[in-house]
Amino acid sequence: MLQSEIQNLPSSSELPCSDDTPVDNEEQNFIPNFLLFLLEYIWGERQDWFFGVDMAVYHTTGKNVRVPIIPDGFLALGVERRKGGESRSSYVMWEENNVVPILALEVVSQTPGGEYSRKEALYSQLGVLYYIIYNPRQFGGEGRRILEVYKLVNGRYNWQTQEPVWMPEIGLGIGRGIRNSGGVKREVLYWFDEQGNRYADTEEELTIAQQRAREERQQREQEQQLRELAQRQAQLERERAEVERQLREVAQQQAERERQQREVAQQQAEQERQQREVAQQQVERERELREQLQRELERYRQQLGDLPES
Repeated sequence: MLQSEIQNLPSSSELPCSDDTPVDNEEQNFIPNFLLFLLEYIWGERQDWFFGVDMAVYHTTGKNVRVPIIPDGFLALGVERRKGGESRSSYVMWEENNVVPILALEVVSQTPGGEYSRKEALYSQLGVLYYIIYNPRQFGGEGRRILEVYKLVNGRYNWQTQEPVWMPEIGLGIGRGIRNSGGVKREVLYWFDEQGNRYADTEEELTIAQQRAREERQQREQEQQLRELAQRQAQLERERAEVERQLREVAQQQAERERQQREVAQQQAEQERQQREVAQQQVERERELREQLQRELERYRQQLGDLPES
């Protein structure tokens, strides 16, 4: 994409961070957050990765750049862990040097979300290397597998049949495991090493991860509220500027009317002055005419003398 084209695209501050769609089940929230927690434990010293949970991914492959795709979880490599030292509100690819997420995770809910059709096609078009569908309750029929990991090969996703699936481009494997927490057993997704050993977790670390997930959710909500407040403030500023512009126009129109009135008054005064001058000139001509007649009469009298009385 050309730099001039990127400059015309909206910034992350102008774009919604999610579609605010509530999740249908607990797995949709817990599974990606648990993977994020484990990744922070495994890659704690690395700063070249980002794992987003229920976050909008904006791209330029669709008809409208303002319409994102929102995975339940995704991993991008070669980007800042915290962009500019701050948290992201969304993942905007043209602000990330067009780095495509290398992995996308969808946790299937009871409400169809296009995991096996629309989203798969879009992830393929974007070039997401690994597409993972986790369907623990096998929504959509008994023929659905609980965990499906696909790798993009020549533009098509190929199902990786082994489990856990080793992903050499990432340096991690992914698969299922049973976790016992407080006497309650549940199936979750784990990261694995190349030998097929899963990375362990502790109850304390999980509690920290859950707390961190809550804090991050609250932070996203606060950031969204701040963005909405800023947008409202900007709207008020635009409205105020529009009112000021209208007032200026009214003042300019009033000044123009006053100027025209002054011009009319000046023209009227000029006409009255000219009329006075004409009247004065007429009076002067009548006076000169009387004086001339008087002189002529006096001259005749001198030439003829006084006429005898009859």
